[in-house]
Amino acid sequence: MQICETKQAIRAEGARYRAAGDTVALVPTMGALHAGHMSLIAAAREHASRVVVSIFVNPSQFEDPADLEKYPRDTEADLAMLRAADVNAVFLPSVEEIYPEGDETIVETTQMANMLHGLLRPGHYRGVATVVCKLFNIVGPDVAVFGEKDYQQLQVIRQMVRDLHMPLRIVAAPTVREDDGLALSSRNRRLTPEDRAAATVLSRALNAAQARAAEEDGVLVEELHHLIADTIREEPRARLEAVDMVAVGSLEPASGPLTGPVAFLVSADFDGILLIDQTIIHPHPKAGART
Repeated sequence: MQICETKQAIRAEGARYRAAGDTVALVPTMGALHAGHMSLIAAAREHASRVVVSIFVNPSQFEDPADLEKYPRDTEADLAMLRAADVNAVFLPSVEEIYPEGDETIVETTQMANMLHGLLRPGHYRGVATVVCKLFNIVGPDVAVFGEKDYQQLQVIRQMVRDLHMPLRIVAAPTVREDDGLALSSRNRRLTPEDRAAATVLSRALNAAQARAAEEDGVLVEELHHLIADTIREEPRARLEAVDMVAVGSLEPASGPLTGPVAFLVSADFDGILLIDQTIIHPHPKAGART
């Protein structure tokens, strides 16, 4: 496994792959790797002959400097996991390598970045789009893999790739969960044992909405919203931030009877640690039979 700390080094490695006729998949990460990241790497391997993983804690997507400072980092453990996963190369740049002195260009999906979760974290998705655009330009992948857990991020990246005519495919990988339903996240490491147990309320709320939608034809999206919100509010350690219901792909608000798939995005704060989760809820089978 090649460890590349500069743009020149990772570009040279990519040129070597392409000279051999290989295709390249990129898995962008901020480190603190877990089984969810490993699932992204496995998906990447299905779509390309070489896999590159980037590890970069991106300062431009953090509004709070304290949150950036507390973000978990364990580079040696990350590299050991990547070697075991037979990753071909790791791009491990410094902040100065990505944001050199005088850097002033940003990339923003002006609508998608400033709605839903973007309202809770101003500038977050602008920072995500900017750094991902830089990584795409540096690595030049044929494919890039992102998890569905941050559904809005996935749509922001897809929109950016479409709008800027980038020559690569975006592959979405399903959310990976613990046995008790909690979506895997590097932020989970920062939870106290009590908050870790309480955080399962997010998946329980989404599962309750899925079960309700399967019970009855024509259930209202608003009813599912209330069910999710009420379930989370019943957990005293959780502070509900948002429950959003959007059309799959476009992030347009969804309302009325559930007649097609709707993405439900939730976020809640656990003693200063913001967690997110999502699921796509499908209508009762009878709804499909009518159409």
